[in-house]
Amino acid sequence: MSAYNIFVVEDDAWYGEILKYHISLNPDYIVTWFTTGKELLDNLYRQPDLISLDFSLPDMLGDKLYQKVRQVNKDVPVIVISSQEKIAVAVNLLKMGVSDYLVKDDSTKDLLWNSIIRIRENQNLKKEVESLREELGQKFSFEKTIIGQSEPLKKIFSIMEKASKTNINVSITGETGTGKEIVAKAIHYNSDRRKKAFVPVNMAAIPRELIESELFGYEKGAFTGAAARKIGKFEEANGGTIFLDEIAELELNVQSKLLRVLQEREVTRIGGNERIKLDIRVLVATHKNIAEEVRKGNFREDLYYRIIGLPIELPPLRERGNDILILAKHFVDDFAKQNKLGLINIAQDAKNKLLHYHFPGNIRELKAIIDLAAVMCDGNEITAKDITFNATRKGDTFIMDNKTLKEYTCEIIKVYLKKNNNDVVATARALDIGKSTIYKMLQTGELN
Repeated sequence: MSAYNIFVVEDDAWYGEILKYHISLNPDYIVTWFTTGKELLDNLYRQPDLISLDFSLPDMLGDKLYQKVRQVNKDVPVIVISSQEKIAVAVNLLKMGVSDYLVKDDSTKDLLWNSIIRIRENQNLKKEVESLREELGQKFSFEKTIIGQSEPLKKIFSIMEKASKTNINVSITGETGTGKEIVAKAIHYNSDRRKKAFVPVNMAAIPRELIESELFGYEKGAFTGAAARKIGKFEEANGGTIFLDEIAELELNVQSKLLRVLQEREVTRIGGNERIKLDIRVLVATHKNIAEEVRKGNFREDLYYRIIGLPIELPPLRERGNDILILAKHFVDDFAKQNKLGLINIAQDAKNKLLHYHFPGNIRELKAIIDLAAVMCDGNEITAKDITFNATRKGDTFIMDNKTLKEYTCEIIKVYLKKNNNDVVATARALDIGKSTIYKMLQTGELN
């Protein structure tokens, strides 16, 4: 364990020697003793890990000295020792931010010893949390977190990088299962707020009668059952990022309250009067078209313009080409590792089957398919017979749509044109049809 530097400030020579000797019994502690506030201030450049400060020094009182220490070092923990037993003095110092207040008596040296241990443990815990957050930031690097190499995904990476460099609000849209929360986390953990909290809130998962208390918190006694104060998600995310998933599910009356919070950058708990200032970044997501919801009257237009910020539209998996196989390989390797199954390969017929499926559930569905295939396969290879599609939503099965053959043909050609960046030759080759057929449909407007 590394050395822990403690400054002791005590003008009484006998008492100062006792404190220094007692603290130095721990070989990890390096104790330096000063007799005046000026000596302490002159040596703050040495960056002590903790300061034990006598309140009544010959050159200044402890509260004034504490303020001067804070001007130089705002993080170092300070323990104040005083012969005064006035509660008002202790309360004032604790409000100012001192870590502990001890009354000078026969037990002080032992209380100081225990206080130092507690403070050091808290410092180590804080360092560990910061280290984990740094590590989390590295894990959420875009290319490592969002797997794929397709052109649509590269465009998303470019937008995400821009989003990470500022505090602009971000609205993430895309079909269910495309990875909206992962994108939000990646933006947060690559921004300058990465050391602060990332608080996800799924609006669709919270009962309507509880949504306000979850978002804004409440005071004790605010309503029946409010037995204690509850901190809301906005307060919890203060200094960091709040991610409001499925925001289009919010009822209009809650939308108006959310708008006020975002405009004023402050929140008031239910049943309370205190206005809590917020330093917060807002990321939102939905699988719905919010602009269309505004036109229908289901979403406030003023809130829409407040949250839209930088829009990121995630492409569905069916438009990401070979990313399907890259993700499948990642999922099967991960599943095999977690379940100690050894290396599992994906046969070519299984790959072909995956590439020709439309994935209405996107990445989430692909993972479920691969996990099941890894269990069902014989030996160490997934074949086409092991791939099972379990689409459930209306329209997931191709023939369920009430369309003509010509309409189906147009839809298929449009999908492949988009996948091939409007390359008619590549699309004709992929669909095994004549390119003149596609040119003719483009000229007649059937593919518009």
